[in-house]
Amino acid sequence: MNEMKREEPQSAVLQDPDNAQKYELALSYIEEQRNSEALELLDGCIALKSRDAALYYARGVTYLSMGNYRKAGWDLLRTIALDRAFMPAYKHLGFVQLTLGKEENGLKTLQQAIELDPGYADLYSVRGDIYLDLGEFDKAREAFEMAVELDPQNPEFHYKTALYYLSRGEMQGLKREYELLKTLDADMAEQIGSLFF
Repeated sequence: MNEMKREEPQSAVLQDPDNAQKYELALSYIEEQRNSEALELLDGCIALKSRDAALYYARGVTYLSMGNYRKAGWDLLRTIALDRAFMPAYKHLGFVQLTLGKEENGLKTLQQAIELDPGYADLYSVRGDIYLDLGEFDKAREAFEMAVELDPQNPEFHYKTALYYLSRGEMQGLKREYELLKTLDADMAEQIGSLFF
């Protein structure tokens, strides 16, 4: 959820102190997994500020955490329509499309985002997930490697790369990523180590 606060677009709702409090409270509810309460607050804010990308994004992420992928997808699409440069919305929409079995749409969504911001590493990570799901292993590896190249300290990217190597039976690559993860995220490394080393 910290990602939401860090990367969200400027929110018009924050100009109104009453709505700003509701929005901040909704974000804290999302963080605490009090999703129904967060939705109630976000719905109220959207009723007052229906063209605010940050509100739709927050509601989309809330629906995503509740497993309501269709509603999450609609809100993420609205976010992008209102703010075409908001990269986290593309990333989450790509994930939703993958989850709904619409991999080709997910690839198109991510490609649009990459054309806007080729340096946003999370896009390549989700792209790798989609390629892995499609069985396009070379493209998956390239996508995960690009994510790691852009953000080498991100343990999630190394974990996904390790899982890629595991899926291909490449134990040497798995071991290399495991060793890197020991310094980046001991818990993730332990998950791999306890099963394979």
